[in-house]
Amino acid sequence: RVLFRSNDGLVTAEQARAEGFTDSVLARLVQRGRILRIARGVYRVPYLSPGRFSQYREAVLWAKANRGPDPIAISHATALVVYGISDANPASINLTVPRSARLRRRMPKGITVHYDDLSPNDISMQEGLPVTTIERTITDLLQSGGRTDLLKQAISDARREGYISDASATKLRRRIESHLKSLRSSPKTLEPKTA
Repeated sequence: RVLFRSNDGLVTAEQARAEGFTDSVLARLVQRGRILRIARGVYRVPYLSPGRFSQYREAVLWAKANRGPDPIAISHATALVVYGISDANPASINLTVPRSARLRRRMPKGITVHYDDLSPNDISMQEGLPVTTIERTITDLLQSGGRTDLLKQAISDARREGYISDASATKLRRRIESHLKSLRSSPKTLEPKTA
């Protein structure tokens, strides 16, 4: 079906219901091995090859399943991977969901959830995925202690790829320098001497 093909072979129960599939039909399809239940409310067609960002799409669908939080977005170092900027290689998929979100479903392995409120201006669609903007991503990574060399590389790559303007790149570089300056000037705590 078109529904599955357009989403890397993934679909939520809510999307399937909107296309006329009942819960009992979904259950039968799972029993017969036609679809796989990969998380509560999220299904995959096993014969469709996963796309390059299928695991990210799966994470977004997991968070949105059963009328989950909105807006959500791929964020932090994972956003850099989606944009194809920097050499970031995150150990888990980073998602940002609203502070008020209560994810009642068991979190799949390999997902890190950040709770913060995103405005529509903080989100960009890339590869069919909601992803935090370059500006928001750099800010999030600075606040969470991200490596500044990767952030500088990301800014250069984002400018070269046309994701941000020269003015935005300059502003982001200044933000990094200001952050580094504040770290250098913050008082260092002295370790107590041991006898």
